[in-house]
Amino acid sequence: MGRVQAFETDEVVRSARAVFWEHGYEEASLPELERATGLSRSSIYHAFGSKRGLFDAAVASYLNEIIRPRLLPLNSPDVTEIAILDYFTTLRAALAQPDSQQSHHGCLLLNAAGAPIAHESAVSVAIAGYRQELKSSLSLGIAAHRPGIDDVARLQLATVLSSLVIAAMTLARIDKEQALATVDTALELLNN
Repeated sequence: MGRVQAFETDEVVRSARAVFWEHGYEEASLPELERATGLSRSSIYHAFGSKRGLFDAAVASYLNEIIRPRLLPLNSPDVTEIAILDYFTTLRAALAQPDSQQSHHGCLLLNAAGAPIAHESAVSVAIAGYRQELKSSLSLGIAAHRPGIDDVARLQLATVLSSLVIAAMTLARIDKEQALATVDTALELLNN
């Protein structure tokens, strides 16, 4: 008879996500993951297959609980004219908040992009998918914000804005003021 799982998977994944977000995959040690999750190494391996399996669950959790809720207003059937402005305003607020994960650690996926784990196929696919999802969502927001914009200009602006998001999230770890200035640049581009 198999063991009965005595923990809440979502809570364990969120706890592990915080460790991976702060330290990165390579630097997140199993003892640290054990402390954060309250699970033993054998329980982690039993539930997730490996440290990498736990990381994959943390990435899925990050996308579903952090990234996609922010993008949702840009992807709704009735995108408002100000949805894209709201996106950048709330991103700026998260980066400015002194105790937020994003303020201190940037973006979990972008941090992984600069680490050896990015060479693994599933991780590189997740990172590329995030970039595409971001650009597509911003494109929809631009279309609602500037209804007369032509497709070429809209896609160019979406590329620039998604690059600014990526830059801001990367800078958040090392230069908060520059990260905020980068978001401000995105807002200025939208308001011109």
